[in-house]
Amino acid sequence: MNIDEYIEQHCSEEGEVLRFIEHDTNVNVLNPHMLAGKVEGRVLSLLSHMIHPHRILELGTFTGYSALCLAEGLEEDGKLITLEHNDEQEDIIRRNLSLSPLGKRIELRMGDALETLAQMQKDKEIFDLCFIDADKRQYSAYLDAVLPLMKEDSWILADNTLWDGHVIDSAYDKDKQTLGLRAFNDKVMALGLESAILPLRDGLTIIHIWKNK
Repeated sequence: MNIDEYIEQHCSEEGEVLRFIEHDTNVNVLNPHMLAGKVEGRVLSLLSHMIHPHRILELGTFTGYSALCLAEGLEEDGKLITLEHNDEQEDIIRRNLSLSPLGKRIELRMGDALETLAQMQKDKEIFDLCFIDADKRQYSAYLDAVLPLMKEDSWILADNTLWDGHVIDSAYDKDKQTLGLRAFNDKVMALGLESAILPLRDGLTIIHIWKNK
């Protein structure tokens, strides 16, 4: 047994629907490693419960697993909006969300994330919690687009910010995804945002927005 297996064995169960989505994704979907998985899913759920968000924004739906985890902590009348650009995933996402009662509180918006975020700014939408897990090359642009949507005393979570250690490996100095994540990590520090990177799975950054300027 390795430490990851030990951690998973000592982590709360995620429920039948999420187990099905994880299994189905691993069997039937390309790049199943993109799914958050049990341990990170439980962390997302716990953080959401701690924050008690009324509105959650997610960038990158994949097969809907993380959206359902985050939705577990929504206020009773809360809503989660999740953005996905890969239209080949849409039918799978909608099916998976429909398997859970929480799916009724999740709105899927298909299309380019930056274009959708620009429209959200125009519509003056506001959120308590945001989870960024989309195109790694665009993380800095996502942060710029998301910050105006966050209310005072809100939270941003960003996945994959250690990128399997590539962020400190010179062998990946020309890899665009690695460069995108390095730029994001540097931008978080340059902006003076209160943050910490957890060495969870592939790196999870937690950012607290005390006051949105």
